[in-house]
Amino acid sequence: MIRSMKKMTYCLAFAGFVFFQMKALSQDSGTIHFNAETKVFRLDGGGVTYAFGVNDGDELQPVYWGHAVSLQDKLAAAKRLPEAASFDSTANTTPKEFAGWGGGIYTEPALKVTFPDGNRDLVLHYVSHKIDGNTLTVTVKDVERAVVVEMQYTIDPATGIVGRSAVIENKTTSPIMIEAAAAATWNLPQGTDYSLRYLTGRWAGEWHLQKQALLPGEVVLQSKRGSTGHQNNPWFAIERGEHPDEESGDVWFGALAWSGSWRISVEQDQLQQIRVTGGFNPFDFGYKLLPGKELKTPVFYGGYSHAGMGEASRILHRFELAQILPQSPTPKPRPVIYNSWEATEFRVDMPGQSALADKAASIGAERFIMDDGWFGQRKDDHAGLGDWYVNKEKFPNGLKPLIDHVRSLGMDFGLWVEPEMVNPDSDLYRKHPDWVLNFPGRPRTEQRNQMVLNLARKDVRDYVYGFLDDILAHNQIAFLKWDYNRNWSEPGWPTVAPDEQKQVYVEYTRNLYSILADLRKKYPNVEIESCSGGGGRVDLGILGHTDEVWPSDNTDPFDRLSIQDGFSYAYTPGVMMAWVTDSPSWVNNRTTTLTYRFLSSMQGGLGVGANLTKWSDADFATAKELIAAYKGIRETVQHGSLYRLVSPRDGSEQSVTESVSIDRKQAALFAFLHSSTMGYPYPRVFLKGLDANTTYKVTPIAGALRKDSPASATGAYWMSHGVDLELRGDLQAAAFRFDAQ
Repeated sequence: MIRSMKKMTYCLAFAGFVFFQMKALSQDSGTIHFNAETKVFRLDGGGVTYAFGVNDGDELQPVYWGHAVSLQDKLAAAKRLPEAASFDSTANTTPKEFAGWGGGIYTEPALKVTFPDGNRDLVLHYVSHKIDGNTLTVTVKDVERAVVVEMQYTIDPATGIVGRSAVIENKTTSPIMIEAAAAATWNLPQGTDYSLRYLTGRWAGEWHLQKQALLPGEVVLQSKRGSTGHQNNPWFAIERGEHPDEESGDVWFGALAWSGSWRISVEQDQLQQIRVTGGFNPFDFGYKLLPGKELKTPVFYGGYSHAGMGEASRILHRFELAQILPQSPTPKPRPVIYNSWEATEFRVDMPGQSALADKAASIGAERFIMDDGWFGQRKDDHAGLGDWYVNKEKFPNGLKPLIDHVRSLGMDFGLWVEPEMVNPDSDLYRKHPDWVLNFPGRPRTEQRNQMVLNLARKDVRDYVYGFLDDILAHNQIAFLKWDYNRNWSEPGWPTVAPDEQKQVYVEYTRNLYSILADLRKKYPNVEIESCSGGGGRVDLGILGHTDEVWPSDNTDPFDRLSIQDGFSYAYTPGVMMAWVTDSPSWVNNRTTTLTYRFLSSMQGGLGVGANLTKWSDADFATAKELIAAYKGIRETVQHGSLYRLVSPRDGSEQSVTESVSIDRKQAALFAFLHSSTMGYPYPRVFLKGLDANTTYKVTPIAGALRKDSPASATGAYWMSHGVDLELRGDLQAAAFRFDAQ
C-alpha cells in the first residue's frame, strides 16, 4: 500500500511536472512562447525564430534571431557577459533589448531622460509580461523611479516579420524630459563578415542602393528634415558572409514606420557585436512627459531571410501588402491613371481638362487626375496654397461638370492637393501668419515659395481636415494625390511653453496620420497617394494610411530602371507609381521610344503623364495596345513575387526583372538594353520562381525571342535552359508573359 501510494505520488508529481513544462513552453496556442524555467521568450513565424530572455541581472537580453529552430530545441537562458576590461564593463559587453541610458553604458541607448532634479540615470529591469495571441507585452521599470516602459512585440505568422515598439509612461509625480526614444534595438551576434545596405538619394535621383562593410564604430542613417527625406530612407539590410547575393546568404532587414524625423544607428561595438537602434531622431528633440502621461514610439519592423536579398525583398513586399496597406490583406490593383500635370501644368481649365480626359479614355486609362492649379489664385507656384476653393475663372460651375464628364467616359476622378503648405501670397497666410512653423522674430525661410503649416496645432489640424472633408463631401472624387513639396525650417511652435516646443516633431506627424485615418474612415472608397516631390516621404508609417506612393519626379525611363530597382529593395511594386511621359525627357534630354517608356513604367503601377494633344495616331495605337497588355499582367506585376534577374546598377548595359504570380500560373518578364557593343548578343535570361513541372506558354508583349525558341516549355526549361532575346541597338526593351497551360 505504501509502495502504491509512493508510486501514485510520483505519477502525480511527474504529471504536474509535464503539465508545467508544457505550459511553460507554450502558454499560448499562437506563435509566442515563454519558458518559465529559462525565462526565455520566443516568437516563431514564417520560418523565423526571434528570442530574448530575462538575464541574471533582471535585464532583457537578446538570445537568438534567425532561421527557425524547433520548439524542442531549448534555447539557452540569457546571461550577462563578463567585463572585457575596466573600460568595457558588463553593462557594455552584454547586448540589451531596450536599454536606458544609465548604469555606465556607452553604446546607443533606446531611451534617455532627464528628471527635474537633474538625474539622468535610467536602468530598466523586467517587471512582468503578457501574451495575447500574436502580441507580447513586456513591462520594464527603472530600478528606483516610476518610469515604466511597455515593450510591445508582434510577429506575422506568414513572413516572420517582428514588429517592435515601446510605450513610455511617467508614473512619477513630476514631469520628465525624454531626450531620445527609440522603438527598438536589434542585435546580431559577434562577427566580422557583415555588410550593410541602405538607400540614399536626392530629388530626382532617389533610391541608390549603398553597400559597405560593417566595421567597429557607428553608421548613422537619418533624416532631420521633419519628414522621411529623399536623402535617406528608414530601411536597412545586413548581410553575412563574403559573397552574399540575390538568392543566397543570411540577411537581416528592418524598416521604421515613421514619417517624421527619424534615426537608425548601426553600431559594431568593441567586441564585434552588432546593434541597430531606431526611432525618433534625438536631434533637436525633447518630449516633456507629464505625470500620468505616455509617449508611444513608432513601430520598428525587422525580418530575416536565409535566401539572400531577393527573398528578403519578397518577404517585405508580402508583409506590406498583407499587413501594412489600408486595404490589406487584399489591396486592390492600382488603376491605370492619366495625370494632367505635364500637359498643362498650372494652366488647367474646363475645356483643356475635358479634352485630355477624352484622349486618356481612348487609350484605356481608368482614372483621370487633375493636378495643380485648380484652386485659389493659383497661376504658378507663387500664390494660392492654403486657399482651397475652386477657381471660378477656370471652373465657373465648380468641379462637378468636369467630374461628370470624366465619369461618363468610364474613368473615376482624382485631384491634386498639398494640404500641409501655404504660400505667403494667400488669404490663409494673410489671416493666420502664426499658423506656420516659425521662431518669432526670425526670418521665415521659403522653399518653392511656400512655408510649412504647423500641423501640430489643433486649429491647423482641424482646418486641414475641414477643407479636405468639404472637397470630398461635395464632389465625386475617388483619389487624392497628396503632395508635400519642401522640408521643414525654423521648426518653432511659439504658442506652447518653450520646454514643450520640440514635441512638434511627434505631434505634427501624429496629426498627419489622424487626418488621413479620419478621411479614410469617412470616405472608405477614396484612395490616396503619398507624394513628396517624388520619394521624400515613403515609409511604412505613411503606407499605413495611403494606397500608393510617387517614388520620384524623375520620369526618364532609363533613370527609372535604377530608381525602381532601388525602391524595390524596401517597398513593393504594388505601391510604386510610374508614368509614361514625353520624349525627350525633361531630366536628361534623352530620347526614347514610346514602347521603351511604357515597358519601363509597366513594372509598377502604370500611369501616363504625357501631353496627349501632341501624340500621333500611331502613338495612341501603341499606348492602347500596351495598356491592354498591362491589364493582363497587372495583378502579377503589382502583387506577385519580384525577381531582380539583372541589375541596372553600376553601369550595367542590361536590366531584367521578372514578376511571378502567387499561384505561379503567370510570369511577366521585362528586359532592357542600354547599348549594343561589338555585335555581342543579349545575354541569355534564366527565369526564376516558376513551377518546374508546369508548362508555360510564352506570349510577346513587345519584342521577340530568338527564332528557335519554343512557344511552350516547362518551368524547368525556362529556368534552367533560359530564353534568348532579340535585343540590339540603343535603349531597346522587350516584355513577355508566361502563362500556365
